[in-house]
Amino acid sequence: MDNVISRYRFLFMRRVTAIGILLLFVGANAYGWNFLKGNLSYADLLGKVPLADPYHLLQVFAALEVPASEALLGGALVLLFYAVFAGRAFCSWVCPVNMVSDAAEMLRRKTGFMETMRISRNTRYWALGLSLVLSTIMGIAAFEWISPVSMFHRGVAFGMGAGWAAVAGVFLFDALVVRNGFCGHLCPLGGFYAITGRYSLLRPVYTHDKCTDCAKCTDVCPESQVLYMVGKETGPVDSGECTNCGRCIEVCADRAMGFSLGYRISSANDSSSSAGGRNEDLS
Repeated sequence: MDNVISRYRFLFMRRVTAIGILLLFVGANAYGWNFLKGNLSYADLLGKVPLADPYHLLQVFAALEVPASEALLGGALVLLFYAVFAGRAFCSWVCPVNMVSDAAEMLRRKTGFMETMRISRNTRYWALGLSLVLSTIMGIAAFEWISPVSMFHRGVAFGMGAGWAAVAGVFLFDALVVRNGFCGHLCPLGGFYAITGRYSLLRPVYTHDKCTDCAKCTDVCPESQVLYMVGKETGPVDSGECTNCGRCIEVCADRAMGFSLGYRISSANDSSSSAGGRNEDLS
């Protein structure tokens, strides 16, 4: 039992976080709870702290509109949290579509489905740019009209309706067409947080001396390209595309992977803790 808990500890915490946030929004809508009101685009915490999706605000600016000052403050707070500390953690810890993507991955593994096509992971950055261009042309936040993230969240909080079609589409696409297809290849919101969270403090760190080259970490990672250092050299995951989901840490029996705050690289193969390394090990 302890081994099962250890193996899935971050998955459990991610689910509690994502579902808990959804329930707080549902409670605010259905029962008048005052803890977290609104949606993933605009919300307020305890009726006092504004929160806003900075990518949504970027689309609003592209549409040549000026958001309200409270929205700008909320967007700045959210952006600072992810850019300075959490990186792209929104995608694995908050976004409800991550649960859909993980369910599709589970089905793919159990059935042995193979990818039927390949898509460049850079497609999400093209989608990000296109969403801003379309926002300018159309005068609206373009991605929000077709975003499975918004449809899923608002559907749960206010009634699903056509949102089920978006959820089913993401599931089938990920399960039958491209592994982690939407979140790992197409979603411009993920691309936005990959760019803004490039230099965040929290990130997985790999220790080469502990590794037995089992490759379990790269097998489960939804963004396996970020683990390029595995089997080669000690170092942090320095790509903003890492979602900080913790799956690589959970499956590593060698404890060669762990979370760290403020990892510094001094020089290749430098093992001195005073010269570089982890400022604080969270693994």
